Amino acid sequence: MRDQATPPVLNELSDWLLEHHSDTVDADRLPAIRTEIERLVVDKIPGAVVELGCFKGAMALWMRAVLDATGQQQRPIHVYDSFQGLPERGEKDPELFAAGFLRAEPEEILALHDRWGCTPPTIHPGWFADTLPERLPAEIAFAYLDGDYYDSIRTCLDTCVPRLVPGGALIVDDYADLQANPKAWDGLPGVKAACEDFFGTPSPLDVLFGDGDLAFGRYAIPSGR
Repeated sequence: MRDQATPPVLNELSDWLLEHHSDTVDADRLPAIRTEIERLVVDKIPGAVVELGCFKGAMALWMRAVLDATGQQQRPIHVYDSFQGLPERGEKDPELFAAGFLRAEPEEILALHDRWGCTPPTIHPGWFADTLPERLPAEIAFAYLDGDYYDSIRTCLDTCVPRLVPGGALIVDDYADLQANPKAWDGLPGVKAACEDFFGTPSPLDVLFGDGDLAFGRYAIPSGR
């Protein structure tokens, strides 16, 4: 039975993404991101939405659909990806994936948005170190960091956090704090290491929970900054 509080288009899209893009979205990630997008309206937070590490655009499509469903059609989304797959791992990253894994093409993002009749994001191809310093919006309301490796996440934090507006927030995917959430998947420890090196310890990130092995850390700028 569908949740009557959810617009049918979001229910339909959620079901489709869980069936066809389960490699990058799941039943915990979608509602967590939806909550962040809806909060932008409630708290009247200005700025763009950005995704760092977008792969084929499944999460970007979800964010666009939630923005549109909540009257935020004019709020832009910017996505960033090397479109060359993962880089070579660093010393703080596991021997889990080969360089080039998770390679996608910008055309796949465009096709996915066209399939659902959604406005595509602004796409910025290139390695984070080359694109983020100059191409990130000056004001960011919400950022979704999905860079997988230590160097990538550290670059994302260095460039995104100073651009977060008061009340703005970011979510770091694959941030696994096993003390806070023993169920979290801890396959990419470089992500948490990068956050600790940037923010210091104890970490200011809040751990978000789901029914599964969700590894999510959330950081927000106080609205009164």
